[in-house]
Amino acid sequence: MKIAVVGGGSTYTPELIDGFGKFGQLAEVALIDPAQERLAIVGGFAQRLLRDHPAKVTMTSNVDEGLDGADVVIIQLRVGGQAARISDETFPLECDCIGQETTGAGGLAKALRTVPVVLDIAERAARLANNAWIVNFTNPVGIVTRALLDAGHKAAGLCNVAIGFERRFAAALNVSPEEVTLDHVGLNHLTWEQAVYVNGHDRLPELLAPAAELVQLPLSLLERLSSVPSYYLKYFYEHDEVLKEQRTAPSRGEKVAAIESQLLEMYQDPALTQKPELLGQRGGAFYSEAAVGLIESLTNGDNRVHAVNVRNNGFWDFLADDAVIEVSCQVNAEGAKPLRALPIKPELKGLIANVSAYEELAVDAAINGSWDKVYRALLAHPLIAQHEKAEQLTGKLAAANSAYLAWAK
Repeated sequence: MKIAVVGGGSTYTPELIDGFGKFGQLAEVALIDPAQERLAIVGGFAQRLLRDHPAKVTMTSNVDEGLDGADVVIIQLRVGGQAARISDETFPLECDCIGQETTGAGGLAKALRTVPVVLDIAERAARLANNAWIVNFTNPVGIVTRALLDAGHKAAGLCNVAIGFERRFAAALNVSPEEVTLDHVGLNHLTWEQAVYVNGHDRLPELLAPAAELVQLPLSLLERLSSVPSYYLKYFYEHDEVLKEQRTAPSRGEKVAAIESQLLEMYQDPALTQKPELLGQRGGAFYSEAAVGLIESLTNGDNRVHAVNVRNNGFWDFLADDAVIEVSCQVNAEGAKPLRALPIKPELKGLIANVSAYEELAVDAAINGSWDKVYRALLAHPLIAQHEKAEQLTGKLAAANSAYLAWAK
């Protein structure tokens, strides 16, 4: 098996490579990245991580070369690097809006830069790869995955939020992760755990208190919802508090940029043959486990349960069939099939429907970009939803991303 990793120069990559060691049938990992110096550093460390594995690690800046003959294609790229991320996290603040790289105006900016690039890569993979599954880890995952599926590609979107909950809940309950099944529902970065099953019994009630501390939301909120929201719901449930914090603290992008600089320096050390602890601060906890588990199920057809971004296809009657949702799915070589979930509460349903409508507009804006399409997407987003703010944000987004967006020039 050959796995191609687009964005292979990411400091995340060693986390991924560390998990690949369990693939006995793996013959090659092709790391693809235009940043050759960075690719050489990360790739060299990846080779040391797989030193005891028969698979070879190859590095290339030629996308077609890396995709040729691949059985699985992982996409984890960031158009514009950390500088663009910092922009995404700061320009919305000028309009009293949340600055975040996956939601709100910052998330839309990232989607606009990213979707055309990912679609080009997917078209190349369709010609060159071996009927490969595309596993998309690129944010905003839901929007990017929807664009891939709309274009007819064999793709699944992956996020590490659910597996993070699964692992932490298992530890709190003193059981193995394999014994835990989540009723994970929502959209990417807009998800809730409605139940935590262990041997058929829902253990969620006893997890609410530690979960509230984990996601930094009030316990009373979780009790009223009877579910555990992901950390990203903080942008909705405590909007004003988060906005106040963002005005005075360094952006996450600035922190990550500093961590990445240290990691790249560490990766250059030929004596380093294991993941450094600092990598845990980069984000993406359990990323490799989530990716490896999903790839195993897609290639071996083991019918295990994973949280995947897939088409709605009638799963929820309040969304269109072509919407992309993130839910617990049974996965095999045919793809991911959502598991029947508990009835979804109106307060969750309303927010999901609102953000899903925004995502539909976001995909349209990313593919058929124009000032008006971007404005309409921003107006539809519940974190914005005001005419004057949508107009202002459209102008600021265009100015900050004119190097990437033809309509903004």
